[in-house]
Parts: sequence; C-alpha cells; structure tokens
Amino acid sequence: MKTYEEINKKIEAKKAVVLTADEIIDYVDKKGLDAVAEEVDVVTTATFGAMCSSGCFLNFGHSKPKIKMTEAWIEDVLAYTGIAAVDVYLGATQLRHNDPANMYYPGDFQYGGGHVIEQLIAGKQLQLFTLSYGTDDYPLRELRTYFTINDLNQAIMVNPRNCYQNYNVAINCSEKPIYTYLGLLKPNMKNLTYSSAGQLSPLLNDPFYETIGVGTRVWLAGAQGHVYAEGTQHCSSAQRGDNGVPVEGAGTLALTGNMKEMNPKYVRGVSLKGYGVSLALGVGIPIPILNKDILKRTTIKDSDIYAPIIDYSRDYPQRSPNIICRMSYEELRRGEVTINNKLVEVSSMSSYAIALEIAEILKDDIKQGKFLVSKPLTTLPPNQGFHPLQTRNKT
Repeated sequence: MKTYEEINKKIEAKKAVVLTADEIIDYVDKKGLDAVAEEVDVVTTATFGAMCSSGCFLNFGHSKPKIKMTEAWIEDVLAYTGIAAVDVYLGATQLRHNDPANMYYPGDFQYGGGHVIEQLIAGKQLQLFTLSYGTDDYPLRELRTYFTINDLNQAIMVNPRNCYQNYNVAINCSEKPIYTYLGLLKPNMKNLTYSSAGQLSPLLNDPFYETIGVGTRVWLAGAQGHVYAEGTQHCSSAQRGDNGVPVEGAGTLALTGNMKEMNPKYVRGVSLKGYGVSLALGVGIPIPILNKDILKRTTIKDSDIYAPIIDYSRDYPQRSPNIICRMSYEELRRGEVTINNKLVEVSSMSSYAIALEIAEILKDDIKQGKFLVSKPLTTLPPNQGFHPLQTRNKT
C-alpha cells in the first residue's frame, strides 16, 4: 500500500517510477503484479479526440467608457453574455454567424467556436464585436476591437463533458450516406467509425473511479487543470463486462484549465461535414498506484475492451436499444472487421499516436517533479443512471 503523500514525496525528489498505460501491460506480464505494485508509483493515461461539450470563459476587462455586453461575437461566432458585464462563454460547437448549416445539405461547417478556441490559444489576433442596450453605469452601446489571449484577464477552459469512458461505434445500415459527429458513414455497412484511445484512455484504466474524481489534477492540452465535477451524462451504472469495464458509454469528466498555459498542438478546431463544428482536445491523467488492485486495472488491453456497434441511420436517432454486435478495440484497430459476413472498413475519430505522445509528456513531467498527483476531494457518483428527455403535455 502507498499513499498520495508518499508518491508525491518521490515525485518532488525526482525518484518516482512512472510508466505509461501502454508500457505497463508488458511490464506487469514480465515482472508480475506484486513486484510492479511495489516498484511503480504512477501510470499515465491519455486521450485525444473530438470533445463537443467544451468551451471557455473569457474576461475582457472594461472599455472606456464601459459597456455591459448583452450580445457578443468573436470572429462572428456568437458567445454567451448572460453573466457579468465583460465576461462571455464561448462554446466549441457554436457556428459562425450566417453559416448556412445544413440548408444546402450536407453543409461544410467551415468555422465555429472550436476554431476560435484553437486560434486564441495559438496567439492569433481575433475580432470582438459587442452590443449593449446601455445603462447609466455602462453607457457604451457598441464596440468593435481586436485582441489576443494576452489581452484577456482570464481565459479559462471549462468543459462540461470530456473523456467518455467508452463509446459507440457507428455504422450505417441504410442505402444512402449519412453525416454524423463520428464522420461520414457510407451506405450498406461499408465503413464504421469509433472514437477512443482504448487501453490508453483514462477512465478505462480506472473503471470504478478509485483515483479519478473531483479535484484530480489533469494535463489539459499542456496546462495543469483539474476535474471540477462529474461530467454531464455521467452514467456509471452502465452495463459492464466481467472485468468491470463498461461495454457502452458510461462515466464522463468535467474539466477546467488555464488556456494561457495550453499548447495549440493539442487544441484543434474540427469541421464535421453535414453535422457541425467541434473541438479536438488532448487530455492526460495520472493514476497513482496505491495498491495492487489499482495497478491490475491499468493493465487493461484493447482486447479486453468492447464497444457496441450501432446503426446510426435508424437505431441511434430513434433511441432504439438495439446493437448489431460488440467488438474489441483490438479488432477495430486492425482497420477492417467482418460483420454479418461482410468486410467493413474501420476508421478512428481519435488519435492513439497523439494520446501516446501525451502520456509520454505527462510521464516526463512527473519524473521531473513538475506534476504531482492529487487525492480527489470527492469520488465520482458510483451508481448513477442516465435519464432521457421525455416529451410530455402540460399537467
């Protein structure tokens, strides 16, 4: 048994033994659980992919004369202003003003909130246009200016839902192509897409939320952020396999971090034809090896993690419980799978290579004493379900 305090003392002394979730699998096979549990202090996990439920709070400071922003656009992308006078919230999936969306199907969705966030972190100069109804203490009614992230008092990424513990695999059983948040799905089951780092993914390495909880320090696109709450749609009561790993969408994390400390390489605006815009984001989370059981769970392999294959032409939009089958990430990563005697092309919406790069960066940061592990302030809800929206008449 180890404690967080003991592990952090080793990190501060630059004596911690740290491996990535990719490395730990073979290491335990070679040396055994008992020996490795004594030797290894931290296992690093990571993921990189589209995380639509992301965004940021920005504070502009006060102009002269002052303005109470009631409508605001950054590079013509609408920001939410229903807070204090010069605070706004920009969502990753917000479209640019006058984007035709799917008026001419399928739309291109060339630019939106995710792209603004990418450019902001990259230090680009952006346009702010804002309107107000005017008040005695905030008399200005209109303002147009240009700014960079360095002009902002605060630029705080605040993401309600990141790092899905597991997720659907999308396929199209209809006779026409469809456009989804998991990309283009060709007709008649010609391709399928998934989005997960599998054996590297944070919550798949901590399936029962033993070390990842509210207050956990995370690597968020290069900044040291933290988990501030359970993520929206957190569903820990999801169906699980014999190894305890969910076989469908389950836990999620709400994350926050300082955008001024982020690396633009790991924050990328995404355009999804026929669907919308999003933000691809890199996240790394260390798992302190407090005991042998926690270590064992970090040795999960792609061959042990199964995801449901769902028809996105009918079952997904109609909220049907049907699944075609389940497949392991080991099978999916081969690039081709066989379903109903049909060879199906496979592609991923997340990057295992970049996730592995992040896990290595986090490993180095910990070994150099730059990144400590943190004990959660409280655990994530362990047995929470998910309630769909019901359409009702007024009673």
